[in-house]
Amino acid sequence: MATCIGMVAKVGVFAAAVLKPVARQCPGHRVNVFVPHRLSHGVRSRLYEHVREGYSDKPELDMRAVCEETDKVIANVESRKGDLRGDDVRKIVCVWQELQAVKTEISELEEEKRRISDIVRGLVVRNCYYTLQKGREIRNRLNHLYHKETELDEEHYGRALRLPNTTHPAVPVGDESQARMVELVGQKPEFDFKPKGHVELGEELGLIRQRHLAHVSGHRSYYLRGAGARLQAALQNFALDTLQRRGFIPMVVPDMLKGAVFEGCGMQPNAQSSQVYSLDPARFPDLNLAGTGEVGVAGYFMDHAVNWKDLPVRTVCSSTCYRAETDTGRETWGLYRVHHFNKVEMFGVTADETGEESSQLLQEFVSLQKEMFSALELHYRVLDMPTEELGPPAHRKYDIEAWMPGRNSYGEVSPVSSASNCTDYQSRRLNILYEREDGSLQYAHTVNATACAIPRTVIAILETHQTKEGTIRVPRALQPYLSLEVIEKPKYTPLKYIGPNQRYPPARPAPKIR
Repeated sequence: MATCIGMVAKVGVFAAAVLKPVARQCPGHRVNVFVPHRLSHGVRSRLYEHVREGYSDKPELDMRAVCEETDKVIANVESRKGDLRGDDVRKIVCVWQELQAVKTEISELEEEKRRISDIVRGLVVRNCYYTLQKGREIRNRLNHLYHKETELDEEHYGRALRLPNTTHPAVPVGDESQARMVELVGQKPEFDFKPKGHVELGEELGLIRQRHLAHVSGHRSYYLRGAGARLQAALQNFALDTLQRRGFIPMVVPDMLKGAVFEGCGMQPNAQSSQVYSLDPARFPDLNLAGTGEVGVAGYFMDHAVNWKDLPVRTVCSSTCYRAETDTGRETWGLYRVHHFNKVEMFGVTADETGEESSQLLQEFVSLQKEMFSALELHYRVLDMPTEELGPPAHRKYDIEAWMPGRNSYGEVSPVSSASNCTDYQSRRLNILYEREDGSLQYAHTVNATACAIPRTVIAILETHQTKEGTIRVPRALQPYLSLEVIEKPKYTPLKYIGPNQRYPPARPAPKIR
């Protein structure tokens, strides 16, 4: 008997070593986790790395719909612009199913491991060594499965986070040519002279400078001076005042944000053709310049829940936006396509109880856009944008394109203003929730819209309100902000360029004689 008890005591010590808890290398832990620079399947996810480092919870993507309605998801993906195709969706489903199978096996083995541990600890073992061997096999299998689970989890998010949002059934299918005109507002201005473009007007009135800047700030940069600078401030304040009267909360947001926030908004800062500027990674790891205030506001709500009684939350911010504009062959001159500009942005967080809350908020934002552009006395059109123009996060998107007489067009495919309903696409990735009255949490819906993109609005104002005398009539809504009714040529003399590369360079100053 004593021998048996002694044997069991030794077995118990050995069992503790064999069946000790395994340090599980799952995404929720910050220890024992190696984050590679590039995932094994070739797709890096800043958002997933952010989660693995313990900064946020894992995004809860709606994989049920992807698995149960795969053909519908494939059709949606292939109607969008991008490199994602049907085979990618099928691979996402396969990886997800394999991940779930591994999780199920892990759960079953962990339960069996606990049962064996209880048997050994209870000292009621007849076949001790068989039980220990079984426990050793389970532990080895679990170590293998934990590693495989981590790899599959990583691959799943690397692939699935690239999926676009669902598409509203009324959205036109196709490229930009399929955009459906919803409304045409105002009348095209008529002139008894040939209208000038905004660059010519801006230079003559001392408002805009783009010449001789390549060595100062690079291409696609500009200065606004005098009434030009005041016009920018007037537009910003006009938009901010209009929206604050409607209950919008003003906000100042960071210009530099982590890649995870961009990715959570549906943007890819590390993509080959990305328009996102990234700071030197050797000095500022994973910091990027925002191309829209939407990213900064979304980051404010990230990992937070909004109280039910405050919904919908309407936020407005004015920020400087930075875009690389990698298509260098288009619009190389003027303010139409520049690397930096100021923009006033609307951002809304609303409930998802009926499924219609975000659609209603989108319509509200579009109505506010129309109100502001009508107040600026501009002629514009509202477009329901087709699938290839939605971008990954948008469920539905409207563009407002203002008529620009100097271009004799509505500004091609680039709008003065846009508005997007992103439903729960961003909230599931960024963990933006709302708290119901009973204390339960639910994923919110997000809506964003441009209130005023300054450079393109300046183009529309200068070209629409120009006079035969070369002056600019100030829209009535902006007159209190500018304290002007007409923008005229300034009284000071324009600067004279004295730099190199001139046919007849001016003589340099003679040495001083003291």
